[in-house]
Amino acid sequence: MNAPTTPAADLALQRAERQQQLVAALAPLLPAHALLHQREDTVPYECDGLTAYRRQPLAVALPETEAQVAAVLEACHALGVPVVARGAGTGLSGGALPHELGLTLSLAKFNKIVMIDRHARTATLQCGVRNLAISEAAAPFGLYYAPDPSSQIACTIGGNVAENSGGVHCLKYGLTLHNVLRVRGYTAEGEPVEFGSGALDAPGLDLLPLVVGSEGMLAVTTEVTVRLVPKPALARCIMASFDDVRKAGDAVAAIIAAGIIPAGLEMMDQPMTAAVEDFVHAGYDLDAAAILLCESDGTPEEVGEEIARMLDVLSGCGASRLEVSRDEAQRLRFWSGRKNAFPASGRISPDYMCMDSTIPRRRLADILLAIADMEVKYGLKCCNVFHAGDGNLHPLILFDANDPDQLHRCELFGADILETSVAMGGTVTGEHGVGVEKLASMCVQFSPEERAQMEAVKRAFDPAGRLNPGKVIPTLQRCAEYGKMHVSRGLLPFPGLERF
Repeated sequence: MNAPTTPAADLALQRAERQQQLVAALAPLLPAHALLHQREDTVPYECDGLTAYRRQPLAVALPETEAQVAAVLEACHALGVPVVARGAGTGLSGGALPHELGLTLSLAKFNKIVMIDRHARTATLQCGVRNLAISEAAAPFGLYYAPDPSSQIACTIGGNVAENSGGVHCLKYGLTLHNVLRVRGYTAEGEPVEFGSGALDAPGLDLLPLVVGSEGMLAVTTEVTVRLVPKPALARCIMASFDDVRKAGDAVAAIIAAGIIPAGLEMMDQPMTAAVEDFVHAGYDLDAAAILLCESDGTPEEVGEEIARMLDVLSGCGASRLEVSRDEAQRLRFWSGRKNAFPASGRISPDYMCMDSTIPRRRLADILLAIADMEVKYGLKCCNVFHAGDGNLHPLILFDANDPDQLHRCELFGADILETSVAMGGTVTGEHGVGVEKLASMCVQFSPEERAQMEAVKRAFDPAGRLNPGKVIPTLQRCAEYGKMHVSRGLLPFPGLERF
């Protein structure tokens, strides 16, 4: 009599059979070096920037032409194989986490700048072009691409489109959505599709805002046209120190209330500034409970007037120290600290989980104080850095992923931050996407009816559910399980829980 098999053994057998079928179908479509399926070759693709969760795909395809992308998608559709598109893998919500019975479609080789149109102030790029490379290519024409995520040296425009990325200058210049004109790509069946236009408007339904931020669930992006803006004649940055986080939070609200829209308005708490200063020596005030970086750009006259107005507001809100960048080198040094917040945190902890939620600006101090209480509750440290101007939080929870108990407490800590953000009138995500990290928290934010509408949109583009399945939209079972845990922690039921 044969011994009963285990679920793990069943999965291993299923993986082996599916992998053989998939490799046989894709091998004629791709060069040998563009199809990886040995474990040692696919390990680098087992996670994205959210390293706490890892999976092995059946194979990794690295197409070099759009014809190959279409052919790969057609083959996977015929086999019923899920496809997870991947850019540089810098995402922080597990959006590029592989499917164990699926293909990872790496678009890293699509790294060509197709055209810079200096007159129309646009750039057309393949999806694998790095964010910073766009501005580098546009610089000779006095132009640049405004959205600047902290990972801009590595992240790609295709990934930015998937997550609707922002950056330190998004308050004035907008997110990816506000700077993208056109997206071209392929459906799950391998059919070409285009959203938006290089013109001021596009015929038919405007589906571009739907695709930007869809996390690879609706189509595979291969080419993007973005809007470029003129480089400002001058930029100066204020570093404002505060001896109390509430004063700093109130100062953010006061600047916006004064009718000032800074080019950048960022906030860091004391643990974060200490970690950053030890790493890049940006010149931060280590005695401050929190610091603000407030930037103005434009003509010298505009910058001079706006800097003076911000100094008045900051002083009136109780800033303990105010320093204005003397030159471009010091301005870049101020920002180098903020841009290196994540790697600086990696130097002081084996792992970190970077959360991403939004709250009303007036609640910045409230959320910081709540997070301080959570540090005690969960026994973990947290460094905080915010896109303060638009209320986008990035708490970095420090933990050791090799310790299952620490990982569990980190997950509870993160969920608590997200739920508290919702309770304060905010949302569970800002610019990092939902991926797998915030699946359960989507149950808190959205009702069953709202989630059903999201699922209907997904089916309209991808009826079989092959593109990046298991991400963004939680299942009814997932919400039911999370709801029971939610109540067991002594929290109030979230909307729709009674229906499960």
